[in-house]
Amino acid sequence: MNHTPQLSRFHSRRRPTAESILSLLLAAAVAVALAAAPVAAQEEDAADDEDAEMAAFGEEIVVVGTRGEGRSVAESMVPVDVLTGDDFLSQGDTDVANLVRNLAPSYNVSAQPISDASSIVRPAYLRNLAPDHTLVLVNGKRRHRAAVIHWHGDAVSIGAQGPDLAVIPAIALRQVEVLRDGASAQYGSDAIAGVMNFLLKDAGSGGAVEIRSGSYGEGDGDLFTAAANFGLPLGESGFFNLSVEYGSTDPTDRSIQRRDAANLIAAGNTHVRQPKAQIWGSPEVSDDMKLFLNFGHLFETSGRQFYGHANYASKTVNGGFFFRNPNTRGGVFSIDGGGTLLVGDLLDARDGVLDGSAGCPTVAVTNHVPDPIALGRVIDDPNCFSFQELFPGGFTPNFGGDNEDMSIVAGLRGATSGGIGWDLSVSTGENSVDHFISNTVNASLGPDTPTGFSLGTYTQRETNLNYDLTYSVSERVDVAGGVEWRNEEFEIGTGQPESYLIGPLAGQGFSSGSNGFPGFSDIAAGKWGRSNYAAYGDVEIDGPDGRWAMGAAVRFEDFEDFGTTMNSKIAGRYQVTERLALRSSLSSGFRAPTPGQQNAFNVQTQFDTNIQDLVNNGTIPSTSAVAGLRGGEPLEPETSLNFAIGAVVENGPFAMTFDVFRIDVEDRIAVTQNFQLTPDEVATLVAEGVTSAANLRNFRFFANDFDTESVGADLVLTVTPASMGGRTSFAALANLTRTDVVRSNPVTFGARRIRDLEQALPESRYSVTAKHRSASDRVRYLARLNYFDRWFDRDNNESYPGENTLDVEIGFRLRDGLRWVFGGTNVLDTYPEENSFALNVGELYSERTPWGFNGAFWYSRLTYSFGDSF
Repeated sequence: MNHTPQLSRFHSRRRPTAESILSLLLAAAVAVALAAAPVAAQEEDAADDEDAEMAAFGEEIVVVGTRGEGRSVAESMVPVDVLTGDDFLSQGDTDVANLVRNLAPSYNVSAQPISDASSIVRPAYLRNLAPDHTLVLVNGKRRHRAAVIHWHGDAVSIGAQGPDLAVIPAIALRQVEVLRDGASAQYGSDAIAGVMNFLLKDAGSGGAVEIRSGSYGEGDGDLFTAAANFGLPLGESGFFNLSVEYGSTDPTDRSIQRRDAANLIAAGNTHVRQPKAQIWGSPEVSDDMKLFLNFGHLFETSGRQFYGHANYASKTVNGGFFFRNPNTRGGVFSIDGGGTLLVGDLLDARDGVLDGSAGCPTVAVTNHVPDPIALGRVIDDPNCFSFQELFPGGFTPNFGGDNEDMSIVAGLRGATSGGIGWDLSVSTGENSVDHFISNTVNASLGPDTPTGFSLGTYTQRETNLNYDLTYSVSERVDVAGGVEWRNEEFEIGTGQPESYLIGPLAGQGFSSGSNGFPGFSDIAAGKWGRSNYAAYGDVEIDGPDGRWAMGAAVRFEDFEDFGTTMNSKIAGRYQVTERLALRSSLSSGFRAPTPGQQNAFNVQTQFDTNIQDLVNNGTIPSTSAVAGLRGGEPLEPETSLNFAIGAVVENGPFAMTFDVFRIDVEDRIAVTQNFQLTPDEVATLVAEGVTSAANLRNFRFFANDFDTESVGADLVLTVTPASMGGRTSFAALANLTRTDVVRSNPVTFGARRIRDLEQALPESRYSVTAKHRSASDRVRYLARLNYFDRWFDRDNNESYPGENTLDVEIGFRLRDGLRWVFGGTNVLDTYPEENSFALNVGELYSERTPWGFNGAFWYSRLTYSFGDSF
């Protein structure tokens, strides 16, 4: 999409100081590392124990980012973090997204209370870019994205549709590789921020069984999981590795009583829920089942290998929505802001003539109390109706979804007699969410409304077919190429009719559709798909003296709905001295809009801080006639340019990487700011299938109307001092990322929206970890200090200061193979700053808090390992 003619009216600003600051940081880091090198060398000379090397990351082999022979982390031409299975198991959480956040400083994940489907699949970010800017692989194969589109949250995640990491059981993982560099030229769409490759365990024997439980210091959020991993032989030269996990998590409550609910109670309303009418906290997760299977078999006569993996996962997530005040909630209890109650004339509803034939009385509300005499007449008259009859204390909807995820990958690989390696694979995956809501109404149906609704489904399906070739021209030159065909499909399934019907009382001001989240009508439902094919090639060359290496890649891709794209990458590494190496990369990238982003509808109830009340906001397709009036048009791909330069320092037990990066993304896809609807636009939306449009105040749509520039640095440092016996290791990880909106359309993106895009996520984050094990290896200790920088919450229009958190753990080897661990995360019980308007909606803490808002979490874990896993 070309916006050049419009640049003069677009917002534009740059802060040129970032590059100079980061250059100084790079120079300082290298200087510190080189200054420390003699000390490290002395310790290495003094070390007799081979364990002195355990923290140096130079020997860990990675396969992501290269199609040749795997390289070590230190030898890689691009920055890669390697997280081992033990790193995951030494934490209290069971959500893989949270586990990665604790170990990779450039990766963040958000808690999502009262966030519609984002509570079911939470958004995650690499280098502060959107969740769908990171490509996820499992065993090197593309993972399908989740069905959930994030309609609510910070500006970075709103509208994104990324994969769901929570379906992967931690016990299944052998290693996770986080490539912190653009890789669209190698892997295709989505790899703008980087790539995460989850490698599954592949042992053919042995296993482990684990029981984990935990609770927050406040006494809620109880967690329990049981997990197991088993390896079995598949013939004489194959394996069959199965991992399963089952658990549940109770909800949490970090809210206070709302002011309006407290006023109702003080006025004598005994029906308002106490102690809190509305809950802000983590949702309930029940029946959380995850299963992963990894398998492979080598045909020894031909040298070919059959391989694959499969998964199935399901869970139910349930959380709360906003409280509906029994005197003021528009379209249910009132239509004049609470001056009088909304009373339905059932005779008019039956005959379709609005003449007030039932003679229903006006019920005035004074000091939070409806006129008892007039309300009594309404209740006694069978032809009059008020929702005060069903919900005299108001109501708070409960929203949730049944999430199901499944996939299977199968392939065959081998080599020709001429030494050309080949790999043919096919994969298919599906993620679906069946939405539901309870304790609410379709007000337009009056007394005939259900109070629980099945809202319909989102389903994402993907199929991939790949044929890859590799060839070693010599010991120093590797070439690779391949082709890929991919089909992506998004489907919206209809909800039960009552969830979207316009009932007979709609003409009297009663809202239609299930209140809080209207169901998907048969007009809005549908199935949309897109296929694309790609061809790629790359080459890697190592210098004759082993001091330098370089690689290049190019990828051509053709999408059936918006045409072709060509992306390329070049990377190199140079060994300056025995201890110091430099590396750099330059690449172009892209991300195609998903069929879901192109076609989905959504309606939300949100708290508007400007009017201090709940409003219904809708998201409509950019091709809608109503969106077209505000500049909506078919979506185009995002494009990116990535540049990185860094240093690698190794000296015995001391190792450090420091990388500076810049990522420019043009024509970014996100939802616009809200636009107020006109009556004509409401009628148009109803005709397009948004039957609840009559109750909408605002709408928004997807657009390609802004560009961003992200500049930052990553530091990873590890050391195992030989002077401490090789049993103590330290690791420091830090990330600095600053994102600027350098171009935007003021019609669709206002100043507050831009501030949210730039400041919703912390600009800096670091962690320092210390590990120690006793001489007998019977006791192990861990302590981790974390820091999260300040962030901005758009919903509250407030900025919050950064904070430190502390995690600790102690583990005991009770006998061979049996270990018991006790630990805590955020053990100092660090909470964010309290909201200044907490009484308005009961939200005591910002729901965007990067480390969570639940306080200290304490856990216990018992693990028994046997066979090869011991």
